[in-house]
Amino acid sequence: MFSGIIESLGHVLLAEAREEALIAEVDTGFKDIAEGESIAVNGVCLTAVEPAPTGVARFFISSETLNCTALGQLKTGGRVNLERAVTPATRLSGHIVQGHVDGTARFVSSTPSGDAHQVIFEVPSSLRRYMVAKGSVTLDGISLTLNEIGAADHDVFTISLMIIPHTWTHTTLGTLSPGDTVNVEVDVIAKYVEVLCQNK
Repeated sequence: MFSGIIESLGHVLLAEAREEALIAEVDTGFKDIAEGESIAVNGVCLTAVEPAPTGVARFFISSETLNCTALGQLKTGGRVNLERAVTPATRLSGHIVQGHVDGTARFVSSTPSGDAHQVIFEVPSSLRRYMVAKGSVTLDGISLTLNEIGAADHDVFTISLMIIPHTWTHTTLGTLSPGDTVNVEVDVIAKYVEVLCQNK
């Protein structure tokens, strides 16, 4: 489990396509990674293998993960948002995040608002029912608050978020260009409520 609070910007040293898979080697900055440890990479829970004392770890990204997330866009030299799993003593500064991606969203625009930035994404309409204004959403592993939710237009709707300077400079949000794709994880509590209501 994660909280959506990014701990490190990792450097992708290798992104190598294999048959129906991708091997990624990332300099995480974490010097004490254990073999088999779960690390959220751009919001996707992955297993670290062959970790080195330097902080470099390898990740095997299966075809299922490539089909459901934006990790297929990883490139050597790129940056990724990283978070290690929470511990029982961790402050839950964000919200409950599983690292199980529900879909992808397209970055539309960013507009400066003082020192902050207002950002807009297009999200698949199938995820609309899980989002509420001032509720939580995870984009590329970052726990964020939804400011405004637009009406559905065909297969997508828009969400607007205000990004504070710290988040803008300490995550990959500030590097996005219009059309870039990010991973989306909706609030798992909303999904549980939906299932409970359906099975009353």
